Amino acid sequence: MSSLFLPDEAATIAFAGRLAPFLIAGDCLLLNGDLGMGKSTFARALIRARFGDPELEVPSPTFTLVQIYDGEPPIWHFDLYRLSDPDELIELGVDEALAEGISLIEWPDRGAGVLPKDALRLTFAEEGAGRRVRLSGGRSGELAAAL
Repeated sequence: MSSLFLPDEAATIAFAGRLAPFLIAGDCLLLNGDLGMGKSTFARALIRARFGDPELEVPSPTFTLVQIYDGEPPIWHFDLYRLSDPDELIELGVDEALAEGISLIEWPDRGAGVLPKDALRLTFAEEGAGRRVRLSGGRSGELAAAL
C-alpha cells in the first residue's frame, strides 16, 4: 500500500493531474472516504486533467448517479451515495464502463458484489490540516511508482 499526504485542495488537484495520464481503459478507481474528504475534488480534477481543460464543467453525479465524459477512452464518474441496491449499477451501465472506459466510483461500498475486487482503491482520510490518500489494489504499485 502506498500513501501520500495532501496538505490542501491544490495538492489534491495536482495529485489527480499527475495520475490522469497513466490511466487506461478498464481502470476502475474506487474513491473511499467520509463526506468532505476530497473524493469529488479529486474526480473533478482528474477528469479536467485527462481532457486538458481546467475549466471543463464537471457536475457532481450525486443526483444523476453517473456522468459520462466522451473521450478515448470515455470516463464514467459514478456517485453511489444514493444507490439503494447494488444491482442498479447494471442499469447504470457499469459493465460497459468497466470494459471500455475509466471508471471513477465514489461511495463504492454501496456497489458491493458488483464492482471488481481488483480495482484501484483510493482512501481519503483526514490527517492534521490536510488529507492522506492511500492507494491499494489494482495497479496501485505500478501507478505509485510512476508518480
